Amino acid sequence: MTGRRWLSPAICIALPVVCMAWAWPHGLPPWRSVAILSGWAGTGLLLASLILMVRTPGVTARLGGIATLYRWHHLSGSLAYLLLLIHPLALAINGLDESPLVAWQTLSPADQTWPEWLGWLALLLLMAGLAGSFGPRLAYRPWRALHWALAGGVVLGLAHLYALLGNAVPVLLVIAACTVSLGWRLLISDLGWQAAPYQVESIAHCADRSIELTLVPCARALSAKPGQFVLAAFSDGPHFHACGEFHPFTLSAIEDRGRLRIAIKALGRCTRRLQNLEAGVLVRLQGPFGEAAAPTIQPRLWIAGGIGITPFMAILRNETGGPPTSLIHLFRSPGEAPFLEELKARSGQDGFDYRPVATGDCIPDLATLLDTITDLPARAAHLCGPPALVDSAHTALLARGVPPGAIHSDRFDFR
Repeated sequence: MTGRRWLSPAICIALPVVCMAWAWPHGLPPWRSVAILSGWAGTGLLLASLILMVRTPGVTARLGGIATLYRWHHLSGSLAYLLLLIHPLALAINGLDESPLVAWQTLSPADQTWPEWLGWLALLLLMAGLAGSFGPRLAYRPWRALHWALAGGVVLGLAHLYALLGNAVPVLLVIAACTVSLGWRLLISDLGWQAAPYQVESIAHCADRSIELTLVPCARALSAKPGQFVLAAFSDGPHFHACGEFHPFTLSAIEDRGRLRIAIKALGRCTRRLQNLEAGVLVRLQGPFGEAAAPTIQPRLWIAGGIGITPFMAILRNETGGPPTSLIHLFRSPGEAPFLEELKARSGQDGFDYRPVATGDCIPDLATLLDTITDLPARAAHLCGPPALVDSAHTALLARGVPPGAIHSDRFDFR
């Protein structure tokens, strides 16, 4: 897996370099050369971002895992926008050599022909999509709509490229690669053409506003391991109306005959609706994604925030005689703590030390909690929960001598 982590950044470097090498200007004024190179570098990075958003288990595993893939997807998309924005600005600066009027006419929409209009509209849609990614955290539906604005920006950008350069082979290759990536994401990931059909066998309430589902395969079963997650889209039931969208849920157990369990907490519009789920409802699953929990003989420290306890439940339920493990479970109140009674019953067995901590609305005192853990620098640490908790715990562990390579984390900001 370590070697594969280099594939995503390699794609992000190779594609813009290849594009610039093909379009390298000769004998042109400096700022016009900058405009050409920035446009093609941005195109190459945009193509890299599209390739890295293809979300299938095989692709994500080959590209170093979904966390690595999405990190470089976001980075390459952002850099692509900045470079594409430099493109018209450099053309305008080049026009200053003739006159300020020529420079203004290069930028003014009123003075553009339709190919340039396509380019400006593409930039505006890219700007809207990036605002959804980097602005205040939006609800899923508005975020998704803005993300599709990025796809619209890509389509208009490709039309702009074709209108200006025609049937040049590199142009056609870029258009083909972008079209395949967008189509693959739409058909395979968003519409779930390769999703595995499952059925909700039973539903248990594991905490206030939280349920745990047992899912049975209707055909092929996913080959999943503890620590991984799936994307699930639920169908309607007799008295239940589903959202119809794929959302990520971590596996809380992996059972015989392909049965899987997932826990769902009411955090948004769709997950609140799922609290009324009925047995017998069909569900389509994609995955599994994420890194499986690696077997180890090293003592472990787990830190979970709320529903972040889910991957640790899958590990506990699927292993026997694991290494000594301390679990710090943070939650607002006992009623909101998933699997609280089951974890209390396991505490003290096979070296498992469970430490539930009800924080209320206060920020948890991680320093004090970590200082009670013996042999902390010798432990393998795994963190799962809201990004603020994961970041804070990561910093506190480093300050107490835990090596960076011994700290693993799952953040609840994947969409």
